[in-house]
Parts: sequence; structure tokens; C-alpha cells
Amino acid sequence: MSTETTTEVLFYHLNARRLEDVLPSLLEACMTRDWRAVLQAGSTERLDALDTHLWTYRDDGFLPHGLSSGKFPEQQPILLTTGREAANDAKVKFFVDGAEIDVDELKSLTRAVLIFDGQDEAALNSARAQWAVLKKAGLSPTYWQQNDNGRWEKQALN
Repeated sequence: MSTETTTEVLFYHLNARRLEDVLPSLLEACMTRDWRAVLQAGSTERLDALDTHLWTYRDDGFLPHGLSSGKFPEQQPILLTTGREAANDAKVKFFVDGAEIDVDELKSLTRAVLIFDGQDEAALNSARAQWAVLKKAGLSPTYWQQNDNGRWEKQALN
């Protein structure tokens, strides 16, 4: 099964920092590029916690976003969901906390980012399984790991 896409697929392996620490800067980078984004979480509870965090993570600002279940999801620069929908015509999609990448949905994206906790064995195994599915589909995902300072470094995989 091969897919024709130029979607950049990145796997971000959290080591030194938590998702709540890195997610705002990744979403801010999307905003500076005028890219709409979708954040797909594995559960409603996790999504609600991230929703609150994105409003309050910084004293001098916030990330404008909304829930897919809320009003006007198509107008949200960052849309939070537990499903596959991307009503806001996003070009970047983040998959966190057990959300799985669907190869077919990659065709409409510029970038897909799977972020997983390197200290969680189940998350590691899930990321490995998704990596294998994407490779089998003919994609070339890249693997990024945090260094001791929390900066992302591209890793070569054998």
C-alpha cells in the first residue's frame, strides 16, 4: 500500500520535558507561519486539560483555539479534538496521548507530528507500531528526540 503525499511526518520523543511544556511553542510556531493546526488527543479528559492549559500556560498571552465540539470549529486557528475531523482546514496536525495517525488523512496535511512520552512503555510501543505502518505505506517519517536541554535533535534510525 503506497500513498502519494508530500506530508512531512515527524515523531517527537519526549525525554526531558512534558507535553504541556513543549506543545505551546510548537503551536506558536504554526501560528507564526499562518498555519492552522489540529490537535488530536486520545481522550476527552486529556483534551479538556490541554484546552485549559493553552489558555493559561503563560501570563502574558494565550493560544487562540477552540474545541471541535464548540461553536464555529471551522474558524479556529487551532482546533482541539479527539476525532479525525479537521473542520478548520488545518495544514498541521498534532497527535498526542494515544491518538493514532490515519495514513489517508495525511494527503491534506503539510505536516503531521506525533508526540509521545519516552518514559511510558505503552506510548513507546504505540509510536513504534505507527512508525511501522507509515513506513509500510511508503512514507519517510523522521524521528526527533529531546537533548538534555530540551531541544529537538533529529536522530538517525537504522
